[in-house]
Order: sequence, then C-alpha cells, then structure tokens
Amino acid sequence: MIKLGVTGGIGSGKSVVCDVFRLHDIPVFDADREAKKLNDTSPVIREKLINNFGPDLYQGNKLDRKKLANLIFNNAENLRITNAIIHPELAKYFEKWVDQRKHHAVIAIDAAVLYEAGFQSLLDKTIVVMAPLETRIERAAKRDRLSKEQITARANSQMNDEEKAGLADFIIRNDGRHSLLEQVAQILQDISTLY
Repeated sequence: MIKLGVTGGIGSGKSVVCDVFRLHDIPVFDADREAKKLNDTSPVIREKLINNFGPDLYQGNKLDRKKLANLIFNNAENLRITNAIIHPELAKYFEKWVDQRKHHAVIAIDAAVLYEAGFQSLLDKTIVVMAPLETRIERAAKRDRLSKEQITARANSQMNDEEKAGLADFIIRNDGRHSLLEQVAQILQDISTLY
C-alpha cells in the first residue's frame, strides 16, 4: 500500500484534488473532518483541552469551535498546546483507518497541517497543492464566510507554501492554468511502480 499525504494552505483546493483521487477509487481520510469528530467524542482530547482552556470550551458534548478558534489563531502558544493534544490522537485514529483499508493499493490523507503535525512520518509520499494567495483568500471567503483578516490569521498559523513545497514529493498547481485531472493522473502514474 502506498500512503499519500495531500496538503496545502487554506483555499488552495486540496479538497478538490482529494475528490479527484476519490474518482480513482482511492480512499481519502479527511483529517479536518475526523479531528472535529474526535474533538467532540475523544475523552482524552476533551480532558486535556478543558485542563488547558477551561470547562466552558465545551457546550454539552460539543467543542465550541468558535471559542477554540479565537484562542488559537492569534496565539502561537495556545495553537501549539492544542495541536500537541489533538494531533497524536488523530494519528492513532488514522492508523486504525489505514489498517481497515489494507486491500487498497493506494490511500490518501487530506490534511491542512500535514507537516506541522508530523504526519509525513506515517506516509510514503506527500503532495502540496499550491494556488496564488489572492485566489486562496477569495475561495476561502466564499466557502467559509470568513473575513480576509480571519483567513489571513489561519493562513499565517500554517507553514507557508514555499516551505511545504520544499518538503513535498509532488506539487500540484491549482491556478486555473493547469489541469488538476492531468496532474493527479501523472502522480498516480509516477507512483504506480511503487505498488
């Protein structure tokens, strides 16, 4: 099995690229979605977040995501603490997910903070999806209904594109001038000798 990691900054189009992988019958683990579920259901995450940020971070059985976002997106130490709590639990969950898909030749993980979380150590190859910053801001503003300032704060909390590109095995350009379908097909062709 080849394990691919797909990452990119907010609004880069990594989720669209992962949809293309799904069209090739490649299962994709959506790290953001799964982390949100774990934040609500994992007693380990809940206890550690409450110990660090107080009991009002949870409303009933649900994490108050807006409150957490306000705590972490402009505070590097709070972000570091939160990531140190969530990422190890998410990595364990990802490894279980992979074990359940052993019959697949290729699987992928869609993770905005793939390198920051250290997930590349669990993978065989990594892919960075890159798009111009203005395009990314415009996409994220439409999709998430966030202000330019909120998007910029989130983008600044992630590793920049150049750093990610330097670590990646493959780069996909999502700039409207290069075909995503062709780029994904080329990557799959390039890795086909590995499985």
